[in-house]
Amino acid sequence: MSAAIENTFVCESCNGNCQKFGMHRNGLRRFRCPRCKKTYTEPHKRVMDSMYISQEKAVLALQLLLEGSSIRSAERITGLDMNTIMKLLVLAGERCKKLLDEKIHAIDVNDIEADEVWGFVFKKEVRRKFRDQSTYAIGDAYCFIAIERTTKLVVAHHLGKRDQQSTDAFMAKLAAATSWKRFQLSTDGFRTYPSAVHDNFGPCVDFAQIVKVYGRNRDGEQRYSPAEVIDVVRTVISGDPDSERICTSICERANLSVRMGMRRMTRLTNAFSKKWENLQAAYYLWFAYYNFVRVHSSIKKTPAMAQGIANHAWTIKELIA
Repeated sequence: MSAAIENTFVCESCNGNCQKFGMHRNGLRRFRCPRCKKTYTEPHKRVMDSMYISQEKAVLALQLLLEGSSIRSAERITGLDMNTIMKLLVLAGERCKKLLDEKIHAIDVNDIEADEVWGFVFKKEVRRKFRDQSTYAIGDAYCFIAIERTTKLVVAHHLGKRDQQSTDAFMAKLAAATSWKRFQLSTDGFRTYPSAVHDNFGPCVDFAQIVKVYGRNRDGEQRYSPAEVIDVVRTVISGDPDSERICTSICERANLSVRMGMRRMTRLTNAFSKKWENLQAAYYLWFAYYNFVRVHSSIKKTPAMAQGIANHAWTIKELIA
């Protein structure tokens, strides 16, 4: 089918001029041949190769999700069905995973901070019943995050449990994302880090852990108010790390951005993830957005630009193209 003149199409079967025949559900014009009665939709490209919605609505829905809106609020604003938005999120997450794997690979870094941010899927760990014990995708869901201190680039992340297996997988991703150039690595005091770092980096990294000692909450403070830090203990594990750069504050601030930008990670709300795959897709979308689209206030550019893997601030349209 080809366009003869504006608003007119030529029928592929009988070469007759088609007439306007209403609109498709996605807003595209439809045409009908008066001879053979065949109908056509004007040429278009589906969003992410499978969705009928317009690209403008897809971008708007993703923008809302990335700015802290819930699925249902995005549904009310865009007019899209909740299931359509969920499918869009998963497809966008798959695209962003491929993008991050392709762009962030064997890059040179100088100073990496790593930390974990807690979340849960379907129900909290304390609510798991005996029949749920064999289901990995229910309960606690910790996201391990590694961020480059200077460029603010999220170099690697891994969603899993807070155990040795997940820590090993996280460090394997970090090793694949970074080059063999020696760098400094700082983590919190989680006991699984030393063996995971040794297995994936050996002696080729300057590694230290930092442990913050908190005092008791002051009178009148609520459950989620931070306690006062009364001491900081820095421990060198391997190599020769600079003591002044043993820190996880930048990564902890990135954790706050996660909680503010992802509604499903906001505390004390009912917008938690019901499926592990959805939370995983949301993380891939968020970190791709954080690295390539969002301009960081302290460096006045995106982390990808600061790292040299992008030459401009991307748009969400480019992100999911």
